[in-house]
This record gives sequence, C-alpha cells and structure tokens, in this order.
Amino acid sequence: MGTTDYEHRTFPAADDAATRAWLQAETQGFHEPRLGDKTVDVSIANMVNDAQQLTGVYAVDRPAESLGADYPVATFASFERTLNVGGPELLPAHLISAVTVRPTHRRRGILRRMMTDDLERARAAGYAVAILTVSEATIYRRFGFGVATWVHSVSVATDQRFRLLTEPKGRCELVDARDLQTLGPAIFAGFHERQIGSVDRHARYWGRISGVDGEKGEPDATIRGALHYDDDGAIDGYVTYKHSGWDATPHRLEIVDLVAQNHDAYLGLWQLLGAIDLTEIVTYAAAPADDPLRWAVGDWRLVSTTSVDDWLWLRVLDVVAAFEARGYVNDGQIVFSVDDALGHAEGTFRLTVSGGRASVERDPDAAADVRLDASVLGSLYLGGADPVVLAAAGQLVELTPGAALRLRVLLAASGPVYGITHF
Repeated sequence: MGTTDYEHRTFPAADDAATRAWLQAETQGFHEPRLGDKTVDVSIANMVNDAQQLTGVYAVDRPAESLGADYPVATFASFERTLNVGGPELLPAHLISAVTVRPTHRRRGILRRMMTDDLERARAAGYAVAILTVSEATIYRRFGFGVATWVHSVSVATDQRFRLLTEPKGRCELVDARDLQTLGPAIFAGFHERQIGSVDRHARYWGRISGVDGEKGEPDATIRGALHYDDDGAIDGYVTYKHSGWDATPHRLEIVDLVAQNHDAYLGLWQLLGAIDLTEIVTYAAAPADDPLRWAVGDWRLVSTTSVDDWLWLRVLDVVAAFEARGYVNDGQIVFSVDDALGHAEGTFRLTVSGGRASVERDPDAAADVRLDASVLGSLYLGGADPVVLAAAGQLVELTPGAALRLRVLLAASGPVYGITHF
C-alpha cells in the first residue's frame, strides 16, 4: 500500500463528526484513554476557541474489521499564537501540534506529506516562524526545526535547611486553584510579554492547570493554588501544585504550573512551597536552565537537576521577516548562508544591526562568514543556543575566522531564553 492509497483532508475544528473521530484518533496516538462524550465536548470547545486547523489522513482501502473509515490513520493540527522574540512586538507564530501516525501505516511518507504541506501553507500565509513541542526528538530536524529553548526538571529539598538568602518583596496567599482558570490568563500575559522564548497559551491550559478539567477531562481535586502579590497589592505570579500522597516517601509536592512576572514573584512562590508542612521535596519539570533559585538558597545542593529537556523547537520560514522582528543588544554585521532541504530559508543573507534593530537582505553574491543548516538557524534564532558551541559540535561551519564568536555577540538575547507553554 503506497501513499496514493490515502486521502488527506484539512478542515477547521468544529463540533462535528469529523472532529470527534479525529480527536479519538489523536488520543489513541498518545496512548491516552478513549475520551468520554463530556471530555470530547470540552476538547472540541477549546480547539474551536484556538481556531485549530486539523489534518486527517484516511485509508482508502481498509479491512472491514479495522477502525472505521472516519477514523484517520494520522493526525496533525496547527493554529496561531504569539512568540516573544525580544523585539518591540510579539511575533505571530505558526504552532504545530497533535502529530500522530498509526503504527500500521508508518514509513509511507504520510508525516512528510502532512508536514511539508502545512509548512507551505504557513509560509504562504506570511508566518515568519513555525514552532512545536515534541514527544520524540529525532523526527523534526529533517524538516528544518531546531531546539530553541530547554528546561530543567528539578528536585528541591525543602527540609529544615531550606531558606532564602534574601527576603523577596511582596507576599503569597493560598487561593482556590479553580479560580486560576479565570485569573491565570492575565497573570500569564504579564509573563509572556516580558519573557523571551515564551509562547502564548492555548485554551486547554487553564482547565488543566487549575484542576477544573484535569488530565483526563474530569476535575482534579488534588490541585492546590497560591498567588503572589507585589508590595502594592497587584497579583504578579501564581503556582498550582499537588501532593504526591501519603504512601509515597519522602512526601513530595509536584508543581503543576508556576508563572512569575518578576524575580520577587518567582522566589516568593518558591519560599511558600518550601514552607509547606509535611513535605520534604518539591519537584518541578519546567524550571529555567539559569534558575535563580539555585543562587537564592543558602545551600546550593538543595536544588538537584534530574534531567535537561528540549522544550520549544523552531523553524524559520522567512529569514528576513524573522530576524528583523527579534531584538538585539549589540550592533554589528555578519553574512550567513543557510542550507534548507525544503527551500524556505535557503540562501545567503546579510544581517546588519544598529540601535537594537536589524535589517536583513538576501545577498547571493556575498561571501558568507558562516554556513549552517535550517535546523541550526532555528536553534540560534532566539539567542539561547551558542554559535561557538554549535561550531564545536560540527553543526555550524565557520568560513571566516572568529565568525562564530561574532555571531554569538550579534545574536545575544537581552535576558534568559525560556518558555513554559507546551502544545
């Protein structure tokens, strides 16, 4: 059976039979339980709210006993959210999600067709970048995506040794976590507009992090919440968390979501978590790589990194638009040449930065200072990856001596590159 035995359909999410069948197929692809009617209703409402475009791939010929003809053998979703690239405005980005291929239909070009068609539509629609978060890290580099942000999973001992070296400003108060379904978006917006690498959140987030919907679509009564207030009484952060249960030892708190608009809010929420009785460890799966908590506690060893995980993968679709949209802290000029198997970022470009703004021009006759693949360009774009390190890894070719160091200075971000939106 070849690729001609499949029908590709792209349609907007809606409360209809096609979306319901698509959603059940996507759920099976991620090994989640079959969704009940109530959960399907909530999921579809969120997808419609996000204006998601769905692609389903349907087998033309199938055994009569197999899953129904309305169930796609592959799924793919895309929608728009903004990305903070450090520039004066948030950049509209093309988000890709829910990518599955049924194991009985792999290695038939289905994923490549879905991805290349979608990227072509995104480029035609004027998007400068496409982004995704991935379950498997070996798939997307061949489509021009590179790791652009990453997080640390941490385990923090909160026994009698836990104390901060300085007192954060403001104060914390416990709240009903369910209230964060309505309070959370405005708090996150303040974080998003300040944090390079942040992606605006989609509708599903708020029910999940507040416990209103939970992971299975049912309320999660184990989730608790707290707010942080600045000295003027304005809310500038929140955390939701859950207890691991009394059977698990040592007793733990797991952070579900932590959003802080500033350092005082971040450390203040950690101070609260460290003061909660009858627990000895707090875990967080999305801590920043350059975590101020490690420097703020009296004992550095209380903060253990259990893993370092890729988070946001980024693909540049329009080099000129993307690099003119981001922010810069250093002036200078460099010429870089990009190899792109899909053609979207292919070419030689002259990047000139002055006064925090860039001009980019395609210059096919210029002598390039560095040469790199489109996936490496995606990793470098936000400023989180180091060109010198990538050159040492053989992922960037330095054609002019010292060019990797010049590129590091030119693409340096104004602050840590970090995001906490999964999609």
